[in-house]
Amino acid sequence: MLWINSGKPSSRGGRRFRFKAAATVVAAAGLAVVTAACSSSSGGSGSTLSGISGSGMYGSLPAAVSGTQHTGTLKVALLGGSPPVYILPIVPAADGNIYNDYDFQQQLYRPLYWTVNGDNIEVNPSESMANTPKWSNDDKTVTITLKDWKWSDGQPITSQDLSFAYWELKAAVKESPANYDEYSPGLSIPDDIASVSTPNASTFVINLTKTTNPTYFEENELSSGGLTPMPAHAWAKDSANGPTLSFTNLANAEKIYNFLNTQSKSLGTWTSNPLWKVVDGPYTLSAFNSTTGNYTMEPNKGYSGPHATTVSPFQTITYTSDAAEFEALKTGAVDLGWVPSDDVPEAKSVSSGYDLWGYPGFGWQGAIYNYKDKTGNFGNVISQLYVRQALAHLVDQQGIIKAYLHGAGSGGYGVASANPKSTYTPSDALTDPYPYSPSTASSILKAHGWSIVPNGTDTCTKPGTAADECGAGIPAGTKLSWNMVYSTTPALNEEIDTNLASVAKSIGIEISLKGDSFNDVTANENDVSTPSNDNSWAMSDFGGFTNSSYPTTEGLFNTGGSFNMGGYSNPTLDNLVNQSVFGTNPSAVQSELSYVTTQQPVMFQPNPDWDGNDAGIMAISKQISGPPADFANYSQYALTPQYWYFTK
Repeated sequence: MLWINSGKPSSRGGRRFRFKAAATVVAAAGLAVVTAACSSSSGGSGSTLSGISGSGMYGSLPAAVSGTQHTGTLKVALLGGSPPVYILPIVPAADGNIYNDYDFQQQLYRPLYWTVNGDNIEVNPSESMANTPKWSNDDKTVTITLKDWKWSDGQPITSQDLSFAYWELKAAVKESPANYDEYSPGLSIPDDIASVSTPNASTFVINLTKTTNPTYFEENELSSGGLTPMPAHAWAKDSANGPTLSFTNLANAEKIYNFLNTQSKSLGTWTSNPLWKVVDGPYTLSAFNSTTGNYTMEPNKGYSGPHATTVSPFQTITYTSDAAEFEALKTGAVDLGWVPSDDVPEAKSVSSGYDLWGYPGFGWQGAIYNYKDKTGNFGNVISQLYVRQALAHLVDQQGIIKAYLHGAGSGGYGVASANPKSTYTPSDALTDPYPYSPSTASSILKAHGWSIVPNGTDTCTKPGTAADECGAGIPAGTKLSWNMVYSTTPALNEEIDTNLASVAKSIGIEISLKGDSFNDVTANENDVSTPSNDNSWAMSDFGGFTNSSYPTTEGLFNTGGSFNMGGYSNPTLDNLVNQSVFGTNPSAVQSELSYVTTQQPVMFQPNPDWDGNDAGIMAISKQISGPPADFANYSQYALTPQYWYFTK
């Protein structure tokens, strides 16, 4: 299951949205069976793990093993189809997924604030390279004080590195909004910043254009995917051997960005290019296969953050299918892998060599609707709330969890649902507001002027905008027939989407399916990055999105958001998002998310237990150990192998 790191929804505490490609979940027909991180260099998060017991959790995390720690090469299994494609920490919208950003890039370039603490989605102070921000000037000025962290070449991380990152973001967005996956016009960096200053080497001051919600800004703009320090002393140039340029001159900043962007796209040179050898994360890149996506990371000996006493290199091994990866578990070929959802009933076959645990990630699964697709008037059809409500009734959430996830998952009824726990989850997303019922879906359509043809194709026979008519822009004769593109990795996507098409057909909705790779789906079925394809797809299913700890849908569902792949636009929601970003009402996000649940801008699907890489449960080799929280991190998309060590 592949997820997208979607901009602002991604880490409670600050991870923004990212595509997550995981077992995408859509409807199933008739499935009746259906811690603070340790402050010493030898510890880990050590947090209270909310997922140790309770709904949505599978198995248990192993306790840290006492004894002699020693190094070895940690082997981490990854699912093929979504290899890293970009290394510069200003990620284009088309490439903003958890596999590129969290698994890969953040091993090299740490966000300003780290927002995962075991399976708790919250700011983790000891993993963050800056102290808690200080606010003033009616919440229009934020002052950031950096800790004493260093780049791998020994140079200190300074306020100039934050200023450099800001100016390069500004240059990237000036050239194209698609150059920055977290960009939301008028709401996000760089638009919401009036000016920045660097009073001294450790202090960075941001003056905002207006009063801003501190929680929003800290957890969405200053954390994962937001303002990430970049080494000005090594990168502020427009050619490999060129001089250092004044990056606060926007024209120079653009030249620098164009150079760095070009170098970032040259995948085959990543391990040899001096640019990418200057890092501040726990690892450096030592090997990368641009064909398979396999890579090897060596410990950054100058890493300033907390870590285990002995830090091992880690190597990713890409498997082209769930079946191949599960076979690798049976032979003990990897140290961290997953038991795919389909194989959960057979998990005991690997339990002698692995501890097994699973918990949903903070995010949502769903299929995207394309509101800009004019083919067959689909954009006008899907703009009708009653149509989206009818489609929601075709998603058998509990049936999917039982039949396809084998109990390793929980219901997903909105952007934030019951699991993982969040204070921002609205009450209308705790239980299914649109329970599975094809007959209800059919009745809704019939009541709005559609002629229902079970196992055929429904047709609009009562055009118009009255309550019992089809709706604006839908002429007589319009058919409920459209296409849907899904990610072929893993196989679970095809199973669930095929089932959806079958259920839909039973009430006269014809959905034609086409499989494609995760990267192709997220790049091509995307109104933001590929507007030329607006009329080529109606629905896409690549997995879903991660949430920020402060899970506003700014950037995702607001008009013009960088991750608004389907072009959804709703003035009421835009206003609610604006209140979440700039207002002071602590309930603003709940109101926003409650409205999203009501409006169903996407087709929400169950949240599977998540191993950080795919739908299923985490398999942790009994040859390795570490603080439980630093394995639990991976359920929230954060890979932290700097805390793992061999004990056998």
